Amino acid sequence: MKNFFLFIGIISLVCGVKFIYDARPIVKKYFGFGDKNEATLGLKMLGFLLTIIGSSLIMYIY
Repeated sequence: MKNFFLFIGIISLVCGVKFIYDARPIVKKYFGFGDKNEATLGLKMLGFLLTIIGSSLIMYIY
């Protein structure tokens, strides 16, 4: 069970960092609506939350 939560923490941490750094190319590739700045901001906020959740999972397990 401990390894499962560690794996989930690492995956969410990596996805969060990916969303933060590559938000604009992801929005250009997958979303086609007009305001790309708001979508980029939303994706960066989602990435930040995933990073916080993943790092807290890793921190509390070990």
